[in-house]
Amino acid sequence: MNPVRGILFMILAVALFSVMAAFIKAATDHVPTGQTVFFRSLFALPIILIWLARRGDLATGLKVKNPMGHFWRGFIGTTAMALGFASLGYLPLPEVTAIGFASPLLTVVFAAMFLGETVRAFRLTAVGIGLIGVMIILWPRLTIFGGTAASDAATLGVMLVLGSAVFKALAQIHIRKLTQTEETSAIVFYFSLTATGLSLLTLPFGWVIPTAQEWALLIGAGLVGGVAQIFLTSSYKFAPASLVAPFDYSAMLFALVIGYVWFDEVPTIIMLTGAAVIIFAGVLIIWRERQLGLKRGKARPGVTPQG
Repeated sequence: MNPVRGILFMILAVALFSVMAAFIKAATDHVPTGQTVFFRSLFALPIILIWLARRGDLATGLKVKNPMGHFWRGFIGTTAMALGFASLGYLPLPEVTAIGFASPLLTVVFAAMFLGETVRAFRLTAVGIGLIGVMIILWPRLTIFGGTAASDAATLGVMLVLGSAVFKALAQIHIRKLTQTEETSAIVFYFSLTATGLSLLTLPFGWVIPTAQEWALLIGAGLVGGVAQIFLTSSYKFAPASLVAPFDYSAMLFALVIGYVWFDEVPTIIMLTGAAVIIFAGVLIIWRERQLGLKRGKARPGVTPQG
């Protein structure tokens, strides 16, 4: 274990994912969502394959025991990605990032619903606090369709990013199930492969010929996203999840800087307040799950997460 390296890798992963989102946002004016998902997934594949080969995990990464499990994980994850990419065309990058932090909150709820995990008052309270933060951000956007074109677009963007958060949470639940039988390398590889195939199905629905700048943005998004995925996966190898997970919220800082410098997006006090509440709730949940993990470890020494 190397905690400093684990934290550094997590911050690098978050920074690269923020850059990837900026590339996608810059391309969304002309390139449809299905096409952006395709390029993001396709150009991540060679990066992932090279990483697996260098680790000596190529055979492991291509071996599956539950092919349908990988398909459904890919389907759910691709849906989350598509909704998130689409929302970038309607909302500022920091706002999309902040609302996306609702995903870990929903994961707690879904874990209780679908995995039978016991979620007691502390974590439920933290989820409630986090959802209040989401509502603070959404409040200025909660207009019924029929207002100005800008307000209608913002409302649609909110619906898209909330849908993305829901599907991201569902994907996390599915990953927890998959890790009982599948290697992490296989989950990473087959997600990108499935996303590439599914997004290719949108080809008849309005794909365009990108400009030179858009080609650079789309290919860059795939390459940067692939490298980010490697750093993210590696961060958990060098440090406990409870240590590196809070640094995922550094995405807010990167989104604020990129949004301001690249897209001239100035965050509102309301958005920043809501984001702070969500991050506070998320860190509470991480802290509590770490405490529960320590207690389980003392009660059942030597038991792995897979049992």
